[in-house]
Amino acid sequence: MSEHTAGHHPDLLTISEAAELLRAPVATLRYWRHLGTGPRSFRLGRRVLYRRDDLQAWVEEQLGRSATG
Repeated sequence: MSEHTAGHHPDLLTISEAAELLRAPVATLRYWRHLGTGPRSFRLGRRVLYRRDDLQAWVEEQLGRSATG
């Protein structure tokens, strides 16, 4: 994992790190955030952060949707 992960807290990821984990462009994560359809995120000051658990839960949810629909 990157040494400059959000304040060196291993469970918090910057938008760039989240995009890398999801293998999606940062712009896509910003768009999903705008639409309210992407993984859960929050602002800490001026930074948008993602909890690793929230990203994993969102991926699992997407896998479930693919399997059922």
